[in-house]
Amino acid sequence: MALITLTDGHLAWGDLPLLDGASFSVEPGERIGLIGRNGAGKSSLLAVLAGTTALDDGLLQRQDGLTVHYVEQEPLLPAAPTFRESLMLRGRVHEHDDEREGWRLAAKLDEYLTRFELDPEGDPAKASGGQRKRAALALAFALEPDLLLLDEPTNHLDLEAIALLEGLVNTGWRTSKSMVVITHDRQFLDNVSTRIIELDRGILRSYPGNFAAYESRKEEELAAETLERQRFDKFWAQEEVWIRKGIEARRTRNEGRVRRLEQLRRERAARRERTGSVVLSIDAGEKSGKIVAEVEGLTKSFGDRVLVKDLNFRLMRGDRLGLIGHNGVGKSTLIKLILGKLQPDAGSVKLGTSLKIAYFDQMREQLDLTKTVAETISPGSEWIEIGGQKKHVVAYLGDFLFPPRRANVPVSSLSGGERNRLLLARLFALPANLLVLDEPTNDLDIDSLEVLEQTLANYPGTIILVSHDRRFLDNVVTEVLAPEGNGLWREYVGGYEDWLRQRPKTTDEARADKAPKAEKAAPKPRQRTQKVKLSYKETRELESLPGRIEALEAEQSALVEKMSGAGYHGLPVEELRADAERMKAIDEEMAAGFARWEELEAKQREAQGE
Repeated sequence: MALITLTDGHLAWGDLPLLDGASFSVEPGERIGLIGRNGAGKSSLLAVLAGTTALDDGLLQRQDGLTVHYVEQEPLLPAAPTFRESLMLRGRVHEHDDEREGWRLAAKLDEYLTRFELDPEGDPAKASGGQRKRAALALAFALEPDLLLLDEPTNHLDLEAIALLEGLVNTGWRTSKSMVVITHDRQFLDNVSTRIIELDRGILRSYPGNFAAYESRKEEELAAETLERQRFDKFWAQEEVWIRKGIEARRTRNEGRVRRLEQLRRERAARRERTGSVVLSIDAGEKSGKIVAEVEGLTKSFGDRVLVKDLNFRLMRGDRLGLIGHNGVGKSTLIKLILGKLQPDAGSVKLGTSLKIAYFDQMREQLDLTKTVAETISPGSEWIEIGGQKKHVVAYLGDFLFPPRRANVPVSSLSGGERNRLLLARLFALPANLLVLDEPTNDLDIDSLEVLEQTLANYPGTIILVSHDRRFLDNVVTEVLAPEGNGLWREYVGGYEDWLRQRPKTTDEARADKAPKAEKAAPKPRQRTQKVKLSYKETRELESLPGRIEALEAEQSALVEKMSGAGYHGLPVEELRADAERMKAIDEEMAAGFARWEELEAKQREAQGE
């Protein structure tokens, strides 16, 4: 039996329908990922399920005795001297008639606070956003509700806290318990969700499996929807031509056909178009010098706390450096040291020549809340110059999903996601060959996040990125700088997954490796084998692979340019299908080419005794 069921739900914000006849249910043991565009109504739906917001129309049914706990996007902690007391007030632990049950819950709360690395005796008034989020999550797991509702739980959490949350959901959560979570963290959705619910234009659509399964199904659906709309519009246009024929034709017109055309017009007017994607482009300006930054012996402490100690590294033009590590380890401090906004205790930072730096601050301190959206982008002018071309500020804001009516509203009225997009719009309006991005993904929806990834992938300049989004790091950065304790930092080639494989193991991981494996047979001693040289055919293949892959990349770029054209979707369906199939084949051929290249190079190194 379903824990909670929504039937024909309607909810509007002003004249914008958030729920338009939406229906779905949550079954015992389900872990549902709720996704959709910023402003689509996801948080409103979660509030409806929590009982804090009422439907305009429709039916919400709950199983008798169902316990629900809701963790908001920005949790508020009641005023109290300690985390423990504040959370007991928030969770109404003191209202239990059974004193022993109250003590049990308090002990459970202490356990989860400790697991989330919070002192139960700590002062909640001094807590950061990340600490408040961890405290609220600790209470949620201590209460053990039947249905847990989480709104952006990974925002402000570091990588370790996200991994802990995943572990609690997957292994520490009873099989009968259920969860609905709003998050833009695609890897989190892949790791924990059993079903994806998409809120799109007021309608809820269900997709079994994790986010990867959803992506595959959604791509097919969007292609089918586009084709169906093209057919509808073509038929509608034909009927409009027919109704506009001369008087004699209208006298003999088929009244049933007229009624059908009127219905087509109503359907066309009522059709809610899918919201466009953010259009991002960055003006990289002139090239910087080959060396962007040279760091030697960099050291910085605050009191007895050493954040950076004797750091040495060189940042070259075109590098994409990711800074990772738990909250408070010193990532933002390190950025300020590199940019010269903070003076080191020892060592030096030498910046390269011809640098034009754009800095995205996670605290959004660069935004003046009293200014309008348009003034923030282009103060004193209606025009903005991007890459040598003038563009009206309203049109430019439209690229970042700001409708014309939002151009003159104050920044203070914007949501978190809108402020993030506005800061990106301001950042990308300036020519910059060094992008410094401190948590740029917070509050961005998944579609905007993926467009930002693609934009950064095509950016020719240098990037320094701080992020706790593992998929984003893997898709953007080419090297990682990670803390190793006591202010020491180490550089790794690759992204987040590469760092996971290369990093030193913790004490617990090393102990687990040394533990005897009862069922594992002892490995056979390796026999020395004669080195095998590359054959003539393999040598020729290795030499030809770079050129072959380069040709595939050129073909891929040409195909992408073709598919981005304004009239592309008006081409015959057969051509559209052929292009899609060829794009997929190119991806497969390139993956196979890179794998073969790596295999042959490894064999060559072995033959040379390396």
